[in-house]
Amino acid sequence: MSISLVYEDEPVPNPLDLVEQIVTANDWAFDRRSDEELAVEVPGKWCNYSLYFAWREDMGAMHFTCAFDMKVPGPKRLVICELLAMVNEKLWLGHFGLWEEEGAPMFRHTSLLRGAIGFTHEQVEDLVDIAVSECERFYPAFQFVIWGGKSAREAVAASLLETVGEA
Repeated sequence: MSISLVYEDEPVPNPLDLVEQIVTANDWAFDRRSDEELAVEVPGKWCNYSLYFAWREDMGAMHFTCAFDMKVPGPKRLVICELLAMVNEKLWLGHFGLWEEEGAPMFRHTSLLRGAIGFTHEQVEDLVDIAVSECERFYPAFQFVIWGGKSAREAVAASLLETVGEA
């Protein structure tokens, strides 16, 4: 089913220009590969995260990934896929997947911008903040499965333990 209204679409400005401004202001390492791609490295508590922004003007869509600096060994991929399903149930925005070629877990989200004025500074900040926060939140779960030999259920439970009080 396709719904359309008759009106003139004004082109959305390239949101990667705004992303590049934010990345530069934060002094993060980046590579503007083309008008459609921007790769960024962001430091985190557990590791450095590789952010990747891809702009598709024809779709009016910004695809975004935040990849862990981690490789999932072949024998652990089935358990990691189970972990991904469990972790994704806990997210409101985006989802985790496994980059098959690299074996790296990543957070993914695509924003549709058709008909919008464009990405705002706040939207870019929120997207990066949410992605890095969720990666930081679940990084231990991936480590528990890969290096600790835990099941997906055990890894999620252990990574979401909240400490109460002070020592």
